[in-house]
Amino acid sequence: MRAGTKLALAIALLGAAVPAVPAPLAAQGFLEGFSYSGLRFSGIGADLGAVVSDRLDRAISGAVRVDYGYIAPHVRTLISASYFRANFNASELARFAQRLRGVVQDPTNDFSIDVGTISWTNVEFDLDLQYMFGPDRPVTPYVGLGLGAQFRHGSGAAIDNTFVADALSTIAADLNGSAGVEVTIVRDLRLTAELRASLSSGLVNATGRLGMMYRLPLPGSR
Repeated sequence: MRAGTKLALAIALLGAAVPAVPAPLAAQGFLEGFSYSGLRFSGIGADLGAVVSDRLDRAISGAVRVDYGYIAPHVRTLISASYFRANFNASELARFAQRLRGVVQDPTNDFSIDVGTISWTNVEFDLDLQYMFGPDRPVTPYVGLGLGAQFRHGSGAAIDNTFVADALSTIAADLNGSAGVEVTIVRDLRLTAELRASLSSGLVNATGRLGMMYRLPLPGSR
């Protein structure tokens, strides 16, 4: 199927899915669902899991998350901070060593290059909007989209105190998507499981984490 045909089919499906109401009225109805009145500190949790990426070895990742209430029906606002430290994988190190080899002048060709271990430390802050399928049920699945910023620091014996380490120490914006589930253990305590993918300049990673979330009771619920 050609790209043009696929695009036409996608547009047709989208058109069929949109209710038959005037576009301005549909947009107005959608926006009216959003309100700041539901935003409040509603819970806090911690996660732990593993992260894999296109350039780094697998590593442990941890996160702290704050539930900041609902900005629209079923749409939860979540603020999170996460951390991992991982080594560049073998292919990245081999590519770096090959570039260094290309600028070495050695007529006897008997030199060797060992760049050792080079690491990337990543601290990420995200703001997510998550759609909750049936909020406040014992088992609540969700999907989400978010924006954030990654603060990275490069280190290693071969690059410390050089411009290479400076180049690896950057701040990058990221776009992420998530899918997960919350399972109520007791009234205010929930087990969380989440898969998250993040796209940013110079790094694509995916994370799977398990954690616990303490939800504050809603006003007037007790």
